Amino acid sequence: MRHINTPSLEQEVKSFLASKGAAYRDNSSSYKELDFTLLLNNRPYFYLEVKEKRQKYNMKNWPKFTEESDLFILDDLTVRKCLAYSPQSGILVRDNLNKIYFFFSVIDLALMPRQRLNRHIHRTVSDLKGKWLISFSCGVRTDSIEEAFSNIRRIIDATDRILFDVKECFGNYDNEEIASGGITRQPSHWNIDVESTR
Repeated sequence: MRHINTPSLEQEVKSFLASKGAAYRDNSSSYKELDFTLLLNNRPYFYLEVKEKRQKYNMKNWPKFTEESDLFILDDLTVRKCLAYSPQSGILVRDNLNKIYFFFSVIDLALMPRQRLNRHIHRTVSDLKGKWLISFSCGVRTDSIEEAFSNIRRIIDATDRILFDVKECFGNYDNEEIASGGITRQPSHWNIDVESTR
């Protein structure tokens, strides 16, 4: 659990960005925008949502997806908001129990293993809230906020390569085994493909 003297991750991000003289917009009070819009030359450069794991989960209440220490429970709505700002968006999570950070780009969110479920909620009426069970091991782990932002910058710089140049399945995610299938493609196959679409 976050200690009383430890700032929230939102406050930590604001302090870090201010210390670097980085330009940003604070959208943390918005229901539709991600928490931060990072700016470059006064234009949006990256959209970042921040979350915290504040306490251990009671595993009796959740399906077995991964070990509790590796588990993070995320709102389906948060992922959909990231998709609205794709591909320049992602989520930074601070695990307060272990004082470490994990970053998930929107590309990771689209490709990595997860388990989706609906949680029943009841305020004045019964309703459902979409949740994702994800594994910290599928994110980029760092021990400091500075390292986290260095990794975010590297991922931003690699986005076009990841989206357009990598031919094999992208990502090396835990809880996933990528199989092989089909026959080996030969040059003649591409000729047939071209001829059949002309």
